[in-house]
Amino acid sequence: MPHSPGFLPATQLEPIMIKLHTNHGVITLNLFEDKAPLTTANFKEYVAAGHYDNTIFHRVIDGFMDQTGDPTGTGTGGSSKPDLKAEFNNEPHVRGVCSMARTNQPHTANSQFFICLDDATFLDRQYTVWGVVTDGMEAVDALPKGEPPRNPGKIVSAKIV
Repeated sequence: MPHSPGFLPATQLEPIMIKLHTNHGVITLNLFEDKAPLTTANFKEYVAAGHYDNTIFHRVIDGFMDQTGDPTGTGTGGSSKPDLKAEFNNEPHVRGVCSMARTNQPHTANSQFFICLDDATFLDRQYTVWGVVTDGMEAVDALPKGEPPRNPGKIVSAKIV
């Protein structure tokens, strides 16, 4: 049945939002469910299960990105769930974009992700872009820098809105 003019599917009317409550402020993310359906479904499961609660930003490179999602806080861990099939798409890695971290093998993303602090288009179509910061970039920018930071910022809690 064709859509009537002005009709938008529910996912476009009410995008899935995630709020990351950090010790440096609240970061609101909009998920790109149409661009990375497996990755966003997996991310929502992690959020609902509390996987990201009390997780530090273990790698923060000024002018590049803030990385988190490793429950060990070392950058070498992930979840007990299987790694994800890559969902490379045409979304550019620009300031505020969220993308999955992985090893040098394409289908190894798990729970770690990063938020771009600046344009990083050299990563395009090599990492799965799954969302964007819609509010709270000042909190992203305020996270302490380092690999690892001396006093890392952390996600206190993550919630689906």
